[in-house]
Amino acid sequence: MSSGLWSGDPGPGLPPIAHRKEHGVRGAGRGGAEGQGGGDAARGSVGRGGRTPPGRGLGPESAAERALGRDMAGCVARRALAVGSRWWSRSLTGARGPRPFCAAGGAGAFPPAATTTTRRHLSSRNRPEGKVLETVGVFEVPKQNGKYETGQLFLHSVFGYRGVVLFPWQARLYDRDVASAAPEKAENPAGHGSKEVKGKTHTYYQVLIDARDCPHISQRSQTEAVTFLANHDDSRALYAIPGLDYVSHEDILPYTSTDQVPIQHELFERFLLYDQTKAPPFVARETLRAWQEKNHPWLELSDVHRETTENIRVTVIPFYMGMREAQNSHVYWWRYCIRLENLDSDVVQLRERHWRIFSLSGTLETVRGRGVVGREPVLSKEQPAFQYSSHVSLQASSGHMWGTFRFERPDGSHFDVRIPPFSLESNKDEKTPPSGLHWGLRLPF
Repeated sequence: MSSGLWSGDPGPGLPPIAHRKEHGVRGAGRGGAEGQGGGDAARGSVGRGGRTPPGRGLGPESAAERALGRDMAGCVARRALAVGSRWWSRSLTGARGPRPFCAAGGAGAFPPAATTTTRRHLSSRNRPEGKVLETVGVFEVPKQNGKYETGQLFLHSVFGYRGVVLFPWQARLYDRDVASAAPEKAENPAGHGSKEVKGKTHTYYQVLIDARDCPHISQRSQTEAVTFLANHDDSRALYAIPGLDYVSHEDILPYTSTDQVPIQHELFERFLLYDQTKAPPFVARETLRAWQEKNHPWLELSDVHRETTENIRVTVIPFYMGMREAQNSHVYWWRYCIRLENLDSDVVQLRERHWRIFSLSGTLETVRGRGVVGREPVLSKEQPAFQYSSHVSLQASSGHMWGTFRFERPDGSHFDVRIPPFSLESNKDEKTPPSGLHWGLRLPF
């Protein structure tokens, strides 16, 4: 027994990847923190959809493995249904037939009653008007061990978008929720917290997001989050590659497709080549290998920090971006990606941020402000996650950041959620600035 995917045709038109976008991007510390207007998602029309023949079924497996695959696929896809802004639903086509998953482009969560309806009922009553459910592919059993290969197609279990794996990263995950118990310590200037946290190896993936899904996730996750400093004299120029993301191993829901171009992204065919003799049938071109090697220092994901307060989990991933000279001094830049997740059913809204930024030069700066990147996201049972990126600059080669987010409950009461402390480290063997940025778009500060 296998599981299928369906998608609706969201409409014609695919915007070029190098469109220009005007918005402010301000860092923390000397550059500010989550400046207003920064990080808005990509704009433009949606890519053209089309019917894809059903993907091939799963390979030989035991009954237990098949049951595990069905249970996990159902669990993760239902999670995507609950939190993604695409329309996902389970469809039952008979006791011995496949258990497909359906999608039709549109905003908002799918009606709960549709999770057990038939495909006919879904396509006639609950799908967005004018949208047609079309086959996307066949679910595979999620991997509990090992890594996904380059070219693996997947559905994001939290944000619901379709994507493809480019290559993996081995990160160190510092999870303060599972840290060994230790006495509380006073906050110190280095930004270290009160628990001794030991990192463990965790796999993340560099991925491309299907351009057809970007408009449906733009309110929950930025699609221009991977940014670079310019490789010329303009020290304040910032570039982004739309539709490039980092995804944790547990957020991957793999599927197969017989479509030779199943993901609509400007870089898909530049980076990947269809080879039906391979599994998955998309292999890395030399272009992808060269791009990864040249941009490795600015793409590499090394440390991930996580902490939960009152059922709100905060995950932080810092990235070093490089050093630039400004007014006869060196300015070091980092970007950091933050994901907020509501693990409870109660509705809460982020209202304020409070950052403390410590520089190796000895300065300690406090930054307060409303919301993040100009937004005050609501985290609910239907939409429990929000992800964004911002930037920080220091006049020292290293530092630390930590702080809190203030959330509001429906009754008007507030509570603070801790942001796990994380280090800002520069690369001592810094090389040439990132190349290949003609594939990106410029984001002026």
